[in-house]
Amino acid sequence: MTDVLETQTAKGPTVAELTAAIRQAIVDGDFAPNQRLIEADLSASFGASRAAVRTALFELANDGLIDRLPNRGSRVRAITLDEAIEILEVRIGLECLCAEKAAQNATDAEIAEFKRLRRDLLEAVAAGDLLGYSRLNQLLDERIRDLSSHETAVAILERLHAQSVRHQFRLAFQPGRAAVSAGEHVAILDAVIARDPAAAVQATRDHLLSVISALRSLS
Repeated sequence: MTDVLETQTAKGPTVAELTAAIRQAIVDGDFAPNQRLIEADLSASFGASRAAVRTALFELANDGLIDRLPNRGSRVRAITLDEAIEILEVRIGLECLCAEKAAQNATDAEIAEFKRLRRDLLEAVAAGDLLGYSRLNQLLDERIRDLSSHETAVAILERLHAQSVRHQFRLAFQPGRAAVSAGEHVAILDAVIARDPAAAVQATRDHLLSVISALRSLS
């Protein structure tokens, strides 16, 4: 399958690029839960062949992001709140591992980057820029995974994160949640900046348990 995914289609993106683009569109909310995904429409939107679209949809079905319906094509899978909580519970161990590795691996340049990110997060919360704050949170998650250099954990986390991100995005806009979340993210950043793996693990665990608790309150 890897060779197929990396092969350039006759026109447009590779199947891997197409899969990533559709995945991102689902994560960003461009496609709503239960929305049907029409191969012809996707082919036109992304400039890819129908065969490439079909392969990408199979990959996304394997990732749990879409449902393949017999004789009816595909639709975006609707992840329930209970499923999102279970996904977060699974993510705790992997996210903690990545935070630990990030604190161990961070270079001086990356420490400086994390200090800027810390400042930007606090400024976004103070300004009430919840959309900007949510995007910075996503950037923080991505950079910690990058710094971990743990390919297996990152691959699994990317799949799990894509499934549960909608519920977390919804949570970010709950009154008062940003202020709570900001403190938790700052604790993670401070641990990485201090190159303290144990503190990074604890701060990450505390944050994800807090998210789980807040999601349960939504139900």
